[in-house]
Amino acid sequence: MTQLLLRLFVKNHQDTQSPAVREGYGKLAGLTGIVVNALLCAGKLLAGALSGSVSIMADAINNLSDAASSIVTLLGFKLAAKPADDAHPYGHQRVEYLAGLTVAALILLIGAELVKSSIQRILHPEAVAFTAVGAAVLLLSIAAKLWLCLFYRKLGKSIRSEALLASAADSRNDVASTAAVLAAYAFAWFTHIQIDGWAGLLVAVFILWSGVGIAKDTIDPLLGEAPDEALVHAIAQEIRSYDARVLGIHDLIVHDYGPGRCHVSLHAEVDGEGNIYGLHEAIDRAMSELDHKLGCFSVIHMDPVDTKNERLAELREETVQLLRSIDPVLSLHDFRMVPGKHRTNLVFDVLVPFGYKLSDEDVRKAVRAAVEERHPDCRCVIQIDKSYT
Repeated sequence: MTQLLLRLFVKNHQDTQSPAVREGYGKLAGLTGIVVNALLCAGKLLAGALSGSVSIMADAINNLSDAASSIVTLLGFKLAAKPADDAHPYGHQRVEYLAGLTVAALILLIGAELVKSSIQRILHPEAVAFTAVGAAVLLLSIAAKLWLCLFYRKLGKSIRSEALLASAADSRNDVASTAAVLAAYAFAWFTHIQIDGWAGLLVAVFILWSGVGIAKDTIDPLLGEAPDEALVHAIAQEIRSYDARVLGIHDLIVHDYGPGRCHVSLHAEVDGEGNIYGLHEAIDRAMSELDHKLGCFSVIHMDPVDTKNERLAELREETVQLLRSIDPVLSLHDFRMVPGKHRTNLVFDVLVPFGYKLSDEDVRKAVRAAVEERHPDCRCVIQIDKSYT
Protein backbone atom coordinates (compact mmCIF):
# COMPACT_ATOMS: atom_id res chain seq x y z
CA MET A 1 0.00 0.00 0.00
CA THR A 2 2.79 2.41 0.93
CA GLN A 3 4.70 1.71 -2.28
CA LEU A 4 1.52 2.21 -4.31
CA LEU A 5 0.89 5.61 -2.71
CA LEU A 6 4.50 6.64 -3.33
CA ARG A 7 4.34 5.65 -6.99
CA LEU A 8 1.04 7.47 -7.45
CA PHE A 9 1.78 10.72 -5.61
CA VAL A 10 5.59 11.20 -5.41
CA LYS A 11 7.46 11.59 -8.67
CA ASN A 12 10.88 9.84 -8.71
CA HIS A 13 10.15 8.61 -5.17
CA GLN A 14 13.36 6.54 -5.05
CA ASP A 15 15.57 9.66 -5.26
CA THR A 16 15.31 10.39 -1.52
CA GLN A 17 18.23 12.85 -1.60
CA SER A 18 16.23 15.25 -3.78
CA PRO A 19 14.65 18.17 -1.87
CA ALA A 20 11.58 17.93 -4.11
CA VAL A 21 11.17 14.23 -3.30
CA ARG A 22 11.57 14.92 0.44
CA GLU A 23 8.84 17.53 0.20
CA GLY A 24 6.67 15.03 -1.69
CA TYR A 25 7.13 12.44 1.07
CA GLY A 26 6.18 15.05 3.66
CA LYS A 27 3.08 16.15 1.77
CA LEU A 28 1.93 12.56 1.30
CA ALA A 29 2.46 11.76 4.98
CA GLY A 30 0.76 14.95 6.15
CA LEU A 31 -2.33 14.63 3.94
CA THR A 32 -2.71 10.91 4.75
CA GLY A 33 -2.49 11.66 8.47
CA ILE A 34 -5.05 14.46 8.25
CA VAL A 35 -7.62 12.29 6.43
CA VAL A 36 -7.20 9.17 8.58
CA ASN A 37 -7.16 11.00 11.91
CA ALA A 38 -10.10 13.23 11.03
CA LEU A 39 -12.21 10.16 10.17
CA LEU A 40 -11.15 8.35 13.35
CA CYS A 41 -11.91 11.43 15.46
CA ALA A 42 -15.42 11.70 14.02
CA GLY A 43 -16.09 8.01 14.60
CA LYS A 44 -14.87 8.08 18.20
CA LEU A 45 -16.82 11.23 19.03
CA LEU A 46 -19.95 9.41 17.90
CA ALA A 47 -19.03 6.27 19.85
CA GLY A 48 -18.13 8.30 22.95
CA ALA A 49 -21.39 10.23 22.83
CA LEU A 50 -23.41 7.01 22.53
CA SER A 51 -21.60 5.22 25.37
CA GLY A 52 -20.77 8.11 27.70
CA SER A 53 -17.15 6.90 27.92
CA VAL A 54 -14.58 9.54 28.89
CA SER A 55 -11.72 7.34 27.67
CA ILE A 56 -13.27 7.05 24.18
CA MET A 57 -13.88 10.80 24.06
CA ALA A 58 -10.27 11.36 25.17
CA ASP A 59 -9.09 9.02 22.44
CA ALA A 60 -11.13 11.05 19.93
CA ILE A 61 -9.46 14.27 21.07
CA ASN A 62 -6.12 12.51 20.76
CA ASN A 63 -6.94 11.77 17.10
CA LEU A 64 -7.88 15.41 16.62
CA SER A 65 -4.48 16.43 17.95
CA ASP A 66 -2.88 13.91 15.58
CA ALA A 67 -4.67 15.57 12.66
CA ALA A 68 -3.29 18.92 13.86
CA SER A 69 0.15 17.33 14.12
CA SER A 70 -0.15 16.16 10.52
CA ILE A 71 -0.90 19.73 9.48
CA VAL A 72 2.24 20.86 11.34
CA THR A 73 4.26 18.13 9.59
CA LEU A 74 2.88 19.20 6.21
CA LEU A 75 3.79 22.84 6.83
CA GLY A 76 7.19 21.81 8.20
CA PHE A 77 8.15 19.96 5.03
CA LYS A 78 6.87 22.83 2.91
CA LEU A 79 9.03 25.35 4.76
CA ALA A 80 12.04 23.00 4.92
CA ALA A 81 12.02 22.71 1.12
CA LYS A 82 12.65 26.44 0.70
CA PRO A 83 16.09 27.10 -0.84
CA ALA A 84 18.86 28.87 1.04
CA ASP A 85 18.81 32.67 0.97
CA ASP A 86 20.90 35.57 2.24
CA ALA A 87 19.26 35.46 5.68
CA HIS A 88 19.51 31.65 5.94
CA PRO A 89 22.59 30.58 3.94
CA TYR A 90 22.49 27.05 5.40
CA GLY A 91 18.94 26.40 4.20
CA HIS A 92 15.70 25.75 6.07
CA GLN A 93 15.88 21.99 6.67
CA ARG A 94 15.92 22.40 10.46
CA VAL A 95 12.27 23.42 10.24
CA GLU A 96 11.59 19.66 10.16
CA TYR A 97 13.05 19.38 13.66
CA LEU A 98 10.88 22.28 14.81
CA ALA A 99 7.86 20.49 13.32
CA GLY A 100 8.75 17.37 15.30
CA LEU A 101 9.12 19.47 18.46
CA THR A 102 5.70 21.03 17.87
CA VAL A 103 4.20 17.56 17.50
CA ALA A 104 5.79 16.60 20.84
CA ALA A 105 4.35 19.72 22.51
CA LEU A 106 0.86 18.89 21.23
CA ILE A 107 1.21 15.32 22.51
CA LEU A 108 2.24 16.55 25.97
CA LEU A 109 -0.67 19.02 26.06
CA ILE A 110 -3.17 16.30 25.17
CA GLY A 111 -1.63 13.96 27.75
CA ALA A 112 -1.93 16.56 30.51
CA GLU A 113 -5.58 17.27 29.67
CA LEU A 114 -6.34 13.56 29.61
CA VAL A 115 -4.78 13.13 33.07
CA LYS A 116 -7.12 15.82 34.38
CA SER A 117 -10.29 14.35 32.86
CA SER A 118 -9.36 10.79 33.87
CA ILE A 119 -8.80 11.75 37.52
CA GLN A 120 -12.18 13.47 37.54
CA ARG A 121 -13.81 10.27 36.21
CA ILE A 122 -11.98 8.17 38.86
CA LEU A 123 -13.28 10.46 41.63
CA HIS A 124 -16.77 10.58 40.12
CA PRO A 125 -17.34 7.29 38.22
CA GLU A 126 -20.20 6.98 35.78
CA ALA A 127 -21.65 3.94 34.06
CA VAL A 128 -20.46 3.34 30.50
CA ALA A 129 -22.93 1.88 27.99
CA PHE A 130 -21.42 -0.79 25.73
CA THR A 131 -22.42 -0.45 22.06
CA ALA A 132 -21.48 -2.45 18.98
CA VAL A 133 -20.73 0.82 17.17
CA GLY A 134 -18.23 1.81 19.87
CA ALA A 135 -16.44 -1.54 19.79
CA ALA A 136 -16.29 -1.53 15.98
CA VAL A 137 -14.90 2.01 15.86
CA LEU A 138 -12.17 1.15 18.38
CA LEU A 139 -11.16 -2.00 16.48
CA LEU A 140 -11.06 -0.06 13.22
CA SER A 141 -8.98 2.63 14.92
CA ILE A 142 -6.39 0.09 16.11
CA ALA A 143 -6.03 -1.30 12.59
CA ALA A 144 -5.81 2.17 11.00
CA LYS A 145 -3.25 3.43 13.51
CA LEU A 146 -1.11 0.32 13.11
CA TRP A 147 -1.03 0.92 9.37
CA LEU A 148 -0.22 4.62 9.89
CA CYS A 149 2.66 3.68 12.21
CA LEU A 150 4.21 1.40 9.58
CA PHE A 151 3.51 3.98 6.86
CA TYR A 152 5.19 6.85 8.72
CA ARG A 153 8.11 4.65 9.78
CA LYS A 154 8.85 3.53 6.23
CA LEU A 155 8.71 7.08 4.90
CA GLY A 156 10.70 8.45 7.85
CA LYS A 157 13.50 5.92 7.47
CA SER A 158 13.60 6.40 3.70
CA ILE A 159 14.29 10.15 4.00
CA ARG A 160 15.77 10.14 7.55
CA SER A 161 13.08 12.45 8.91
CA GLU A 162 12.75 12.93 12.68
CA ALA A 163 9.33 14.52 12.16
CA LEU A 164 7.94 11.43 10.41
CA LEU A 165 9.58 9.05 12.87
CA ALA A 166 7.95 11.09 15.67
CA SER A 167 4.60 10.64 13.94
CA ALA A 168 5.27 6.89 13.67
CA ALA A 169 5.97 6.69 17.40
CA ASP A 170 2.80 8.67 18.13
CA SER A 171 0.73 6.27 16.00
CA ARG A 172 2.30 3.29 17.77
CA ASN A 173 1.31 4.82 21.10
CA ASP A 174 -2.22 5.36 19.81
CA VAL A 175 -2.48 1.64 19.04
CA ALA A 176 -1.61 0.81 22.65
CA SER A 177 -3.84 3.52 24.13
CA THR A 178 -6.89 2.58 22.02
CA ALA A 179 -6.35 -1.08 22.90
CA ALA A 180 -6.42 -0.10 26.59
CA VAL A 181 -9.64 1.87 26.05
CA LEU A 182 -11.21 -1.11 24.26
CA ALA A 183 -10.15 -3.47 27.07
CA ALA A 184 -11.69 -1.19 29.71
CA TYR A 185 -14.82 -0.84 27.57
CA ALA A 186 -15.24 -4.61 27.31
CA PHE A 187 -14.33 -5.18 30.98
CA ALA A 188 -17.08 -2.81 32.11
CA TRP A 189 -19.61 -4.58 29.92
CA PHE A 190 -18.76 -8.07 31.22
CA THR A 191 -18.21 -7.23 34.93
CA HIS A 192 -20.19 -3.99 35.42
CA ILE A 193 -17.08 -2.62 37.18
CA GLN A 194 -16.23 0.86 35.94
CA ILE A 195 -12.50 1.29 35.21
CA ASP A 196 -13.01 3.87 32.48
CA GLY A 197 -11.15 6.56 34.43
CA TRP A 198 -8.23 4.27 35.21
CA ALA A 199 -7.97 3.27 31.54
CA GLY A 200 -7.94 6.95 30.58
CA LEU A 201 -5.21 7.63 33.13
CA LEU A 202 -3.10 4.75 31.80
CA VAL A 203 -3.49 6.12 28.28
CA ALA A 204 -2.53 9.61 29.51
CA VAL A 205 0.68 8.40 31.17
CA PHE A 206 1.62 6.52 28.02
CA ILE A 207 0.98 9.61 25.90
CA LEU A 208 3.10 11.80 28.22
CA TRP A 209 5.96 9.29 28.16
CA SER A 210 5.83 9.26 24.37
CA GLY A 211 5.78 13.06 24.19
CA VAL A 212 8.89 13.36 26.34
CA GLY A 213 10.74 10.82 24.17
CA ILE A 214 9.76 12.54 20.92
CA ALA A 215 10.78 15.94 22.33
CA LYS A 216 14.20 14.57 23.24
CA ASP A 217 14.69 13.07 19.77
CA THR A 218 13.98 16.45 18.13
CA ILE A 219 15.79 18.65 20.66
CA ASP A 220 19.05 16.66 20.47
CA PRO A 221 19.86 17.54 16.82
CA LEU A 222 18.87 21.16 17.45
CA LEU A 223 21.30 21.37 20.38
CA GLY A 224 24.01 19.52 18.45
CA GLU A 225 24.47 15.78 18.94
CA ALA A 226 27.27 13.45 17.92
CA PRO A 227 26.89 12.30 14.29
CA ASP A 228 25.70 8.82 13.45
CA GLU A 229 28.53 6.27 13.47
CA ALA A 230 27.52 5.02 10.04
CA LEU A 231 27.89 8.55 8.63
CA VAL A 232 31.34 8.95 10.22
CA HIS A 233 32.44 5.62 8.74
CA ALA A 234 31.02 6.54 5.32
CA ILE A 235 32.90 9.88 5.34
CA ALA A 236 36.19 8.20 6.24
CA GLN A 237 35.72 5.49 3.60
CA GLU A 238 34.80 8.02 0.92
CA ILE A 239 37.89 10.17 1.52
CA ARG A 240 40.35 7.26 1.68
CA SER A 241 38.94 5.63 -1.45
CA TYR A 242 40.34 8.24 -3.85
CA ASP A 243 44.06 7.92 -3.16
CA ALA A 244 46.16 5.39 -1.23
CA ARG A 245 48.32 8.29 0.01
CA VAL A 246 45.41 9.50 2.17
CA LEU A 247 46.40 7.72 5.38
CA GLY A 248 43.53 8.66 7.68
CA ILE A 249 41.38 11.45 9.07
CA HIS A 250 40.97 13.24 12.41
CA ASP A 251 39.37 16.37 13.90
CA LEU A 252 36.11 15.48 12.16
CA ILE A 253 33.28 17.90 12.98
CA VAL A 254 29.77 17.46 11.56
CA HIS A 255 27.29 20.33 11.73
CA ASP A 256 23.72 19.12 11.18
CA TYR A 257 21.57 21.70 9.39
CA GLY A 258 18.61 19.39 8.93
CA PRO A 259 17.83 16.00 7.39
CA GLY A 260 19.97 15.37 4.33
CA ARG A 261 22.09 18.50 4.81
CA CYS A 262 25.21 18.85 6.91
CA HIS A 263 28.52 20.70 6.83
CA VAL A 264 31.71 18.76 7.55
CA SER A 265 35.23 19.87 8.41
CA LEU A 266 38.13 17.49 8.97
CA HIS A 267 41.88 16.97 8.70
CA ALA A 268 43.12 14.36 6.21
CA GLU A 269 46.56 12.84 6.89
CA VAL A 270 48.45 12.49 3.60
CA ASP A 271 51.85 11.14 2.61
CA GLY A 272 54.23 14.10 2.80
CA GLU A 273 56.31 12.64 -0.02
CA GLY A 274 53.36 12.59 -2.41
CA ASN A 275 52.67 14.97 -5.27
CA ILE A 276 50.81 17.86 -3.67
CA TYR A 277 48.82 18.61 -6.82
CA GLY A 278 47.69 15.00 -7.20
CA LEU A 279 46.68 14.85 -3.54
CA HIS A 280 44.82 18.14 -3.87
CA GLU A 281 42.91 16.74 -6.85
CA ALA A 282 41.99 13.59 -4.86
CA ILE A 283 40.73 15.67 -1.93
CA ASP A 284 38.71 17.88 -4.30
CA ARG A 285 37.02 14.78 -5.77
CA ALA A 286 36.29 13.47 -2.29
CA MET A 287 34.68 16.77 -1.29
CA SER A 288 32.50 16.71 -4.41
CA GLU A 289 31.39 13.12 -3.78
CA LEU A 290 30.63 13.78 -0.11
CA ASP A 291 28.22 16.47 -1.23
CA HIS A 292 26.69 14.32 -3.98
CA LYS A 293 26.40 11.00 -2.11
CA LEU A 294 25.94 12.00 1.53
CA GLY A 295 24.59 15.56 1.31
CA CYS A 296 27.64 16.85 3.20
CA PHE A 297 29.29 20.12 2.22
CA SER A 298 32.90 19.68 3.35
CA VAL A 299 36.08 21.60 4.07
CA ILE A 300 39.19 19.39 4.27
CA HIS A 301 42.59 20.41 5.59
CA MET A 302 45.55 18.28 4.51
CA ASP A 303 48.10 17.29 7.17
CA PRO A 304 51.36 15.99 5.61
CA VAL A 305 52.89 12.96 7.33
CA ASP A 306 56.59 12.10 7.07
CA THR A 307 56.37 8.38 6.27
CA LYS A 308 60.11 7.89 5.60
CA ASN A 309 61.50 9.12 8.95
CA GLU A 310 62.21 6.01 11.05
CA ARG A 311 63.12 8.06 14.15
CA LEU A 312 59.76 9.85 13.94
CA ALA A 313 57.92 6.53 13.60
CA GLU A 314 59.72 5.11 16.66
CA LEU A 315 58.97 8.16 18.81
CA ARG A 316 55.35 8.16 17.72
CA GLU A 317 54.87 4.48 18.61
CA GLU A 318 56.57 4.95 21.99
CA THR A 319 54.34 7.95 22.74
CA VAL A 320 51.25 5.95 21.79
CA GLN A 321 52.27 3.20 24.23
CA LEU A 322 52.93 5.75 26.99
CA LEU A 323 49.48 7.23 26.45
CA ARG A 324 47.91 3.79 26.77
CA SER A 325 49.81 3.18 30.01
CA ILE A 326 48.32 6.41 31.42
CA ASP A 327 44.79 5.57 30.23
CA PRO A 328 43.67 3.43 27.25
CA VAL A 329 40.96 5.97 26.33
CA LEU A 330 43.62 8.54 25.39
CA SER A 331 44.92 8.67 21.83
CA LEU A 332 46.98 11.01 19.66
CA HIS A 333 47.21 12.31 16.12
CA ASP A 334 49.08 14.88 14.05
CA PHE A 335 52.46 13.76 15.50
CA ARG A 336 55.40 15.84 14.26
CA MET A 337 59.08 16.14 15.17
CA VAL A 338 60.86 19.49 15.00
CA PRO A 339 64.65 19.11 15.67
CA GLY A 340 66.28 22.03 17.48
CA LYS A 341 69.83 23.01 18.40
CA HIS A 342 69.67 21.63 21.95
CA ARG A 343 66.54 19.47 22.00
CA THR A 344 63.81 18.08 19.76
CA ASN A 345 60.25 19.31 19.96
CA LEU A 346 57.55 16.65 19.70
CA VAL A 347 54.36 18.35 18.59
CA PHE A 348 51.11 16.36 18.74
CA ASP A 349 47.43 16.43 19.71
CA VAL A 350 46.01 14.27 22.50
CA LEU A 351 42.37 13.25 22.14
CA VAL A 352 40.57 13.43 25.51
CA PRO A 353 36.92 12.32 25.99
CA PHE A 354 34.33 14.80 27.24
CA GLY A 355 33.87 14.58 31.01
CA TYR A 356 37.28 12.97 31.53
CA LYS A 357 38.38 12.53 35.14
CA LEU A 358 41.45 14.77 34.73
CA SER A 359 41.54 18.37 33.57
CA ASP A 360 43.13 19.19 30.22
CA GLU A 361 46.14 20.70 32.00
CA ASP A 362 46.59 17.61 34.18
CA VAL A 363 46.50 15.39 31.09
CA ARG A 364 49.05 17.62 29.41
CA LYS A 365 51.37 17.46 32.45
CA ALA A 366 51.05 13.67 32.81
CA VAL A 367 51.81 13.00 29.14
CA ARG A 368 54.67 15.49 29.05
CA ALA A 369 56.26 13.99 32.18
CA ALA A 370 56.01 10.42 30.85
CA VAL A 371 57.50 11.24 27.45
CA GLU A 372 60.25 13.57 28.68
CA GLU A 373 61.29 11.07 31.38
CA ARG A 374 61.84 8.49 28.64
CA HIS A 375 63.48 11.01 26.26
CA PRO A 376 65.20 13.84 28.18
CA ASP A 377 66.38 15.34 24.89
CA CYS A 378 62.77 15.90 23.78
CA ARG A 379 60.25 18.55 24.71
CA CYS A 380 56.51 17.98 24.22
CA VAL A 381 54.22 20.59 22.73
CA ILE A 382 50.74 19.18 23.33
CA GLN A 383 47.36 20.36 22.10
CA ILE A 384 44.31 18.85 23.85
CA ASP A 385 41.54 17.85 21.43
CA LYS A 386 38.00 16.60 21.96
CA SER A 387 36.13 14.08 19.84
CA TYR A 388 32.97 15.43 18.21
CA THR A 389 32.02 12.05 16.75
